[in-house]
This record gives sequence, structure tokens and C-alpha cells, in this order.
Amino acid sequence: MLEQRRGRRIAMTPEEVDAFLAEERTCRVATLGPSGPHATPLWYAWHGGALWLTSVVRSQRWTDLQRDPRVAVVVDAGTSYDELRGVELRGRVEVVGEVPRTGEPVPELEGPEQLMADRYMGGTFVHDGRHAWLRIVPDKITSWDFRKFSG
Repeated sequence: MLEQRRGRRIAMTPEEVDAFLAEERTCRVATLGPSGPHATPLWYAWHGGALWLTSVVRSQRWTDLQRDPRVAVVVDAGTSYDELRGVELRGRVEVVGEVPRTGEPVPELEGPEQLMADRYMGGTFVHDGRHAWLRIVPDKITSWDFRKFSG
């Protein structure tokens, strides 16, 4: 397979990826189900080199990921072609904490829960007994920033 020269030219640096993932708010999660791919939007937290998601444990996404933990996640932004930028993360999910999450102390979740609370919930994370935490440590990160073409 040939490398895409253009892809290297518009790739984000690791620092740019971190900043981008810290500022955007919604990701699109693709799972594999028995009838094919399933894609859903979710809020997320980028913390410690991992993407953290919460998922309703009685959802198609959760069922798919318990059967096959492979996942692809895209976070993107931009309106016109020359503004498009984004990051695709590929890897496997792992469940962290109790299922469903009820608030049992889990030191690994302190950072992601506070980030989610600050970003989306006015500073207070609510354990609703329906969601559980998923962590994705990416095996592969692909990024693009079309604004680099004009630079």
C-alpha cells in the first residue's frame, strides 16, 4: 500500500490532536453489530491519552461492544472544505468501573468524570445507574487539518 503524501502534509501534531480533542464536544462512535456497522454521536472526555465515553448499558452500542470491542471514533469540525479538520481513533474499548455506574469510588474515573461534569453538566457528574464507562486507548490515530493547505 502506498502512503498518501497529502495525508502527512495535513496531519496534526500530537499537541494539535490533544488541543483539538480537548475543545470539540461530540464524537461519532462506530461499532460492529451482527447486521453491520452502527454509528452514534456521544459526548466524550480526552484524558491521559485515552478517549473516555459513557454508554447506556441497555443500548445497541453497548451490546455491540460486549460482543466485539473494536471501535472507530471520529471527532471533526469545519464548515467549508478548507476548514475541515478532525481525528479518527481506532482501538478496543475496555469497561472501567461498575456496570452500570452508581458512584462506587474508582480512582481511574475521577479525572474523566470531572472533565465530563465540567464540559457538559455544570460541574457535577450524576451517576444515573444506567450508564457505564468505556476507555479507548487508541491503537491508531489519524488526523487531518485542511487549513494547512492554505499555509
